[in-house]
Amino acid sequence: MNIDLSRPEVIIGAPLCRRTSFVLDKFLSNQKEIQQAYPNCRLVLATDEPDFIAELKQQIDYYNLKGEAITYETVKPEYARSRIWSVTSGREILRQYALSRGAEYLLSLDCDMVYDPSVINIMKEKILGFGVVFSAHRLRPAGKWGLGNGCLMFDRETLSKITFICYEFKNGETLDDSEAIVLELFRCRARVNRGIFVSFKHYLSREEYFADEPQPLGWFRVITSNPVVRYLIARMSILFKYNIARKLFDRLYNQAKPELEGE
Repeated sequence: MNIDLSRPEVIIGAPLCRRTSFVLDKFLSNQKEIQQAYPNCRLVLATDEPDFIAELKQQIDYYNLKGEAITYETVKPEYARSRIWSVTSGREILRQYALSRGAEYLLSLDCDMVYDPSVINIMKEKILGFGVVFSAHRLRPAGKWGLGNGCLMFDRETLSKITFICYEFKNGETLDDSEAIVLELFRCRARVNRGIFVSFKHYLSREEYFADEPQPLGWFRVITSNPVVRYLIARMSILFKYNIARKLFDRLYNQAKPELEGE
């Protein structure tokens, strides 16, 4: 099979900073496994810390990865305090990078997680008939209603229609990036496939992590991840400048927790 490495089919993109890179060695070692399993991909690390670039490039070379490190500027209002602006700006520059390189897919990963080396094949299978696939993960072990965005893949058509946008209000309230992207995907009528499709380890510290395996979503998470439900609540959150989903679903989860512990 001939592979055109100048035009990788899949860009694996990860925004990061020094603070969130406490298991970067584990992440990059995992990326080596992923590239061995699926050669026609390229890793791109995006940071808004210019003095971090040289170190990232050295690490990419050390692990003999096909990839590069790029910088971007985080632009935000004077009142903004949340780091969500940096993460969102990083996702946006990676979106633009993938489109400019002619990639068919952007696979967005978090650098505090490691994944099944077959993640690309799994996600490509799950995206068939859809524009984006979320292999969600629990935000913390044994609790919390939320499902994080640590593994999501966009096809090129969907990628060209969206923009990664940040919402932080002057009162300090923010929308999670998972809520912000729901608004964009709903706006462009993208077809979304959401589930827990990929096994992973999510590191909480250098040594502490929790792991999960592919599994069906329980009834509570099916409801709370429904695109229409999330869209309507996100729109209300913007209207009232208050993260309604976080408060509402946390309360509902705590009330239903005894029944959900078996999920």
